[in-house]
Amino acid sequence: MDQTHASSPLAGAVHDLATEVVLALRSGDHLATVCGAAGIDEENRTGIAAARVIGADLLLPSVLYGRHPHPGDVAVLDRAVREFPPKPDAPAATAWSHWHMISTLQRMAQPPGTTGTTGTTGTTGTASPGTYEEPDAAWLEQAPWQSFTHQLSVLAPLAVPAAPSAVQRAAAARAVDLARGFVRAVRRRDWLQAAGAGRWLAAIGGEPATLGLERGLDFVELMGGHDPRVTLHVRAARLMAEARAR
Repeated sequence: MDQTHASSPLAGAVHDLATEVVLALRSGDHLATVCGAAGIDEENRTGIAAARVIGADLLLPSVLYGRHPHPGDVAVLDRAVREFPPKPDAPAATAWSHWHMISTLQRMAQPPGTTGTTGTTGTTGTASPGTYEEPDAAWLEQAPWQSFTHQLSVLAPLAVPAAPSAVQRAAAARAVDLARGFVRAVRRRDWLQAAGAGRWLAAIGGEPATLGLERGLDFVELMGGHDPRVTLHVRAARLMAEARAR
């Protein structure tokens, strides 16, 4: 772990997990374990909290490459869902992140025809995943474009193919606003927000041709690449853009 990027044990664990996700995205190695490489298992409380911060992106290499995730990574994400359910007064983005973690586990971690027994395949501490419905997304429809971009960047893990949601539909309907937000984030040197917005644009398409998204993402990675979460979003954006171009 690079201590220059770890102001606390949790920040260090988040840094390590994001770094391992990036490495897996670059290599495409579906046998690699993100959590194991970061020294995290389902009994590591700090690591579980870090997995909650990373969210469903813990399984992003498997999602984008269409491969079954490593059981250790599934176990850690499952534990994060059970240990850190959203509180009743949690922000909408937190509820959406939790929903996406559950739906990703259900989609990626269970072979066809199985039902599972525990954790996200049983109870989550708040609701069974079979009855955990999408949170409300109406608040996104009228949000000013600045706030809209901020919220979408927080929810960047939802920007993946084959995972429709109300958030994704809201993003697709406001691609121009996201493009404005991307430019604003770059000008403000908010590289994480820019990377998240760019990832959404790559996932949904429809951005103005004048935006120059590919070159913009190159610049964001160059300037903000010391944060592996920035690199994670940029790499995800590139992989999705390449898939859309094929």
